[in-house]
Amino acid sequence: MANSYVRVKICGICDLETALRAVEAGADALGFVFAPGRRRVGPEQARQIAASLPPFVSRVGVFVNPSLEEVNDIAGYAGLDTIQLHGDEPPEFCSALGCRYRVVKSFAVAEKSDLQAVGRYRVNAYLLDARVPGFRGGTGRTFDWRLAENFRAGPLILAGGLNRDNVQEAVKIARPFAVDVSSGVETNGRKDYDKIREFVRRVKG
Repeated sequence: MANSYVRVKICGICDLETALRAVEAGADALGFVFAPGRRRVGPEQARQIAASLPPFVSRVGVFVNPSLEEVNDIAGYAGLDTIQLHGDEPPEFCSALGCRYRVVKSFAVAEKSDLQAVGRYRVNAYLLDARVPGFRGGTGRTFDWRLAENFRAGPLILAGGLNRDNVQEAVKIARPFAVDVSSGVETNGRKDYDKIREFVRRVKG
């Protein structure tokens, strides 16, 4: 494997107990969704959770087509260190944010041609998720991980339909810097502590 240590981000964090349980299980990063959806949180909610986390846990804000002002206001207030963009944000937008935050740009993938736009971006990491029409992530769908086998643009974060049963195979094929999971560690729409713990164990075990 390219990385002896694959990092884990648990996304869609909505409450402090789940955040602390995820960190206890070994999560390296927690994601707060500020885009419309059932996992959306407000800046105040994210701020309270982020302030209670131990050091060296990355606090990631997930946005879809925001304005620079919105990102800077929310990230500054909530104490975020990383911005994850899931919309149609151009390279210049990412570069403008890169002066203050680490930036992760998401790309929806279903076939090799979907990776052509990656080269236009200079960001801290590239997240590959399943392309599902009408959705910007969080679908629980996978894509063909072999498309990510020879990814060379920069640190790769693998997302899309990962769970405790398939994540080891995904890591073996794509060799990512990190994996990102949300619905794959949920039961009936809520984060499941046992699934989080087992997911992290299988990634890092």
